[in-house]
Amino acid sequence: MTASHKSPNNKAPSARTPSPRSENPHLTLLATFATWKAFLFAIAIGSTLLAGEAYDTSGSLVVRGPQAQSGAGGTVIATADASGQQQLGHSHDHPYDGGFLTQLTARFTSWDAIYFVTQARRGYRFEQEWAFGAGLPIVVRGLLFCLRSVGIAGHSEGEGALQEALAGIFVANTAHLLSVFVLYRLGKLVLGNAKISLLAAILHIFSPAGMFLSAPYAESSFALLSFSGYLLFALSCVNERRPAYRDAGLVASGVLFGLATAFRSNGILNGVPFAFEVFRRLPSLYRRPVDTVRRLIALGIGGVCVAAGSVIPQAVAYQRLCSGASDVGELRPWCQSLLPSIYTFVQEHYWNTGFLRYWTPGNIPLFLLAIPILAILAKSGVDQMTSSPQLVATCKSADESGQLSKLLQSAAVTQVLLAALAITMYHVQIITRISSGYPLWYWWLAGRLVRGNKTASHIVKFMIIYASIQGVLFSLFLPPA
Repeated sequence: MTASHKSPNNKAPSARTPSPRSENPHLTLLATFATWKAFLFAIAIGSTLLAGEAYDTSGSLVVRGPQAQSGAGGTVIATADASGQQQLGHSHDHPYDGGFLTQLTARFTSWDAIYFVTQARRGYRFEQEWAFGAGLPIVVRGLLFCLRSVGIAGHSEGEGALQEALAGIFVANTAHLLSVFVLYRLGKLVLGNAKISLLAAILHIFSPAGMFLSAPYAESSFALLSFSGYLLFALSCVNERRPAYRDAGLVASGVLFGLATAFRSNGILNGVPFAFEVFRRLPSLYRRPVDTVRRLIALGIGGVCVAAGSVIPQAVAYQRLCSGASDVGELRPWCQSLLPSIYTFVQEHYWNTGFLRYWTPGNIPLFLLAIPILAILAKSGVDQMTSSPQLVATCKSADESGQLSKLLQSAAVTQVLLAALAITMYHVQIITRISSGYPLWYWWLAGRLVRGNKTASHIVKFMIIYASIQGVLFSLFLPPA
């Protein structure tokens, strides 16, 4: 398999362009990953030793448990602020105690990590918690169940969520490492260019998501499942002569994308490649009816699997909170909607998300913060959708090359949609972390680095500086998040 990277002037990498050794790419990736993680953990350790109490002690209270909730003022673990959002143990009048491991773990249990860790410990209890995917809490509970079954971890009834937080940190970092390797494999398959693939995988290590890929957050697991789904989809593209393998790959890809959606709701955008392929295959229905119908069925099943990652949690919530709820009280507004969705409701009601709701003067700094990543997502996506894309897939078969090129285009559409949704619907600053699960922009940036593009080098420097600063702020429970 060979590949090309179109450019009017193919220059050798400049002195400022990262040029990793590719003799043992997996070892290079592992060493780079370990070095970067050591740096981020050093930031967390430094903040634990030097900075004292974090701005918000919610993470500390959740990790340490009930004994941390009996301070002089008496802390209530589940209260509500002015916006109605649940506050999981917020207190400033209790001393910051506990062993060093507990204190360090609390540094990683900031912002949304509090919800993930709490849900891993006792499941969904409050309505607003349904804004957070069940994927990570389920994996953490499963991991702890296995460890307890073999006697490695003990039971911790009545104690804090230290075990859940540590398990979440382990899952996040393991998933991040595996996603690096999968992205490298995916790049080699789609682009056929080992150097671009290696650079792209290294860029994923230095993702602006920074500490979010090390803390008990869903981003790293989402990236692993998303990249793996793309890998299986790409493998189906190069198995055109083996229909059974091709169709099985499409279905398996949908399953992985569906699991990714169970971790992060934006995973539903991974259904775009399936829709893209369905419309592309419909004209073949008259020429090759049997094979086309077979492929359309596989694509349909795969697409349903992607949607299931979002629909199943909604159905579970409806069953728990709406069915029979009239016996104990008034139905919640979302239960009576034409298409009841607890996720949409809690996002609007508790976090005030929705079309242009974030467009307020006070949020201008957050839009400015998000502009670099939004620009990269938009630029790389639009470039790939043009008639002369920079990234070109080339395989032994012209048909397979064409299919991989269409996969690149669908990935570009997905990326542009994500950027548009971030600008108009989301809390825009989260784009710096949720962008970590989309492969195209890594390849686009890596390709420009290979050509010695100075702007690309500046972008990499920005990524590293931003992730470093964000790591300090995150460990102190300071925005943005």
